[in-house]
Amino acid sequence: MNKAPTYRGNLYSPEAISNPYPVYAELRALGPVVWLQRHRAYAITGYEQCRATLLNDSAFISGKGVALNAIANRLSRGTTLNSDGEDHTDRRKLVAHRLTPRALRSMKEAIETTAEQVATQAVARGQVDGVALARSLPLQVVPDLVGWPEDERENLLKWASATFDILGPINGTSMRSATASLGMLRFARRIARTENVLAGSMGAEVVAAANAGLIPKDEASALMIDYLAPSLDTTISAISSALLLFALHPDQWAEVRADRTLIPNAVNEVIRLESPLRAFSRLTATDTNIAGISIRKGRRVVVLYASGNRDEKAWDSPDVFDIHRDATRHIGFGHGTHGCAGQGLARLESHALLNALANRVQRIELAGKPTWGRNNIIRSLATLPVTLRPIEET
Repeated sequence: MNKAPTYRGNLYSPEAISNPYPVYAELRALGPVVWLQRHRAYAITGYEQCRATLLNDSAFISGKGVALNAIANRLSRGTTLNSDGEDHTDRRKLVAHRLTPRALRSMKEAIETTAEQVATQAVARGQVDGVALARSLPLQVVPDLVGWPEDERENLLKWASATFDILGPINGTSMRSATASLGMLRFARRIARTENVLAGSMGAEVVAAANAGLIPKDEASALMIDYLAPSLDTTISAISSALLLFALHPDQWAEVRADRTLIPNAVNEVIRLESPLRAFSRLTATDTNIAGISIRKGRRVVVLYASGNRDEKAWDSPDVFDIHRDATRHIGFGHGTHGCAGQGLARLESHALLNALANRVQRIELAGKPTWGRNNIIRSLATLPVTLRPIEET
């Protein structure tokens, strides 16, 4: 077995977070498996190696946490993200039935109606923040689905973002998010204890399961966070990135407007190119190897989804946005047992809003410089000033 090449840089520096793709390219040039000296973990950089690692959940486990720090791994106990085997299956099936294709079909009309309203309001304003536009639909759908109290939602975006942020290493970014993340945890525990959840919601089912002894009561709050945070941030990231990419590629927006069957693959291509999730880690459960690199039991491996999705060995012209590319095999939502349970909802919301905009918007134009947010795990725009040129103007 060979020894992994060493990378001495900081994968989670502010510069690497704001502009990660040169760093990923540098890592891939070193090899598909690289030792991150600063973080004491192995980075999995290649597409095939990322995919194989995600599929091998017996050798690369999540039950000891997926963060790069012990505090977050301890706090995330009781979630589907931090579980394996039967524990993972039992937790996931408790609420995932609400996110099956059949369940989502029953929500489709309501989501499309809301998307039409969001698009109409945005076009009427003309110049908007694309990130605020991207937030509008998920914020009207996800909290109701999860069952979050209607009068307790003002901190949801801050809390959800922080819940991801602390899953990186202990650094300035995660430390700034610690208070907000703990705030979400404390609040979720309170509403699970007081059962202040919307009737008929996912949260109501979780509370009922805890009361029936199907899950420990202290896991009810963790499961609510488990589905709330990912269903907001990943979808907002995908929609806002789509708006940016279509503003930069007006010819491809024109193609989408002419042929709406292109929207599903366009969303896949957005998620491939600007993966909402940078990476999660796994712990090796046994001595193993990846691409000929020997890795001992008990080591952390960081599966770089965003690097695999731009791997030159897996994709032609990987840094190019092309809505005609077959991007269905991307790993932007993870893969295997721990693939994002809410990805169907994220797709439904993204498709609905892009279709509603295509009914009204001739061109999406940048109205200023976009800025990227700083988060250890989520790749998402912070601001995106755009002008929506309505169809009737041309």
